[in-house]
Amino acid sequence: MSISPPSVTFSRAYTIVPTYECFNGCTYCNFRSEPGQSPWMTLSEAERVLLQLPSQKVCEILILSGEVHPRSPLRQQWFERIYDLCGLALSLGFLPHTNAGILSLAEMQRLKNVNVSMGLMLEQLTPALLNTVHRHAPSKLPETRLQQLIWAGELQIPFTTGLLLGIGETEDDWWETLKAISELHQRYHHIQEVILQPHSPGNQQSFDWGAFDPYQLRRVITKAREILPPDITIQIPPNLVQDEEWLLACIAAGARDLGGIGPKDEVNPDYPHIQEEALRKVLRCGGWELVPRLPIYPQFDDWLSDDLKMAVEQWRG
Repeated sequence: MSISPPSVTFSRAYTIVPTYECFNGCTYCNFRSEPGQSPWMTLSEAERVLLQLPSQKVCEILILSGEVHPRSPLRQQWFERIYDLCGLALSLGFLPHTNAGILSLAEMQRLKNVNVSMGLMLEQLTPALLNTVHRHAPSKLPETRLQQLIWAGELQIPFTTGLLLGIGETEDDWWETLKAISELHQRYHHIQEVILQPHSPGNQQSFDWGAFDPYQLRRVITKAREILPPDITIQIPPNLVQDEEWLLACIAAGARDLGGIGPKDEVNPDYPHIQEEALRKVLRCGGWELVPRLPIYPQFDDWLSDDLKMAVEQWRG
């Protein structure tokens, strides 16, 4: 009887960006546009895009948006656009996952009705970054971002979070942030994945700093695996770990998910995704099997409404 190789997961995903405009001015960002300088995606535009996707392949629609200020007169309109885009994706048979920055409790509660999971990167919890890369980023207050994870737990929203490595933090900051995630998960049991994302310089950023050394990543993964509960999956972005042998070393250290693989990495547009078949070959060389997953892990299915649960069951087969 043959034994199947150990598996590494990924999501067949497509990213919809309602708008790139963002009131935060993180100096390492290669995604944002100034407020008022990025047109908002209309529902008809989104529908044209979604109808062109090979639905038998793409499962996850990642709604990834810049942030409109909470006190902006356009905030409600922005939120409704995100909500409607999620509803559209659902109606066409896809499973939405929203990451739109800081949301209110009421906004999260509404989005739970049209998302199978949601996410927000903690990045780093040290307040020292408020004097450097987050000086012009009001929503990067550590306590504000932690509150988002608490609300996700209280609302029983399956959640993805993570760390951005190499933006001026210390090594101790990594462990502090991971411990905070671990403590919240032990309270609410709602964290699906923790992303360990190495800072990778792009053409748009003003942050004059080199890339995080990807050869440090294996050590971070090993320590993260010690800190985090075993039911949290560690995710790494394969397009930011371009040495194939080192990618396999990171997987051996405990990373078991490679995130959403689609046509473009909107957050790191200078680093094209390694596509599924190429990635499958790399993993096979290391004795691993690449396996697609949904944007919600099976242990969270019971948290969904009946309508969302039915949509997920159609994908689970």
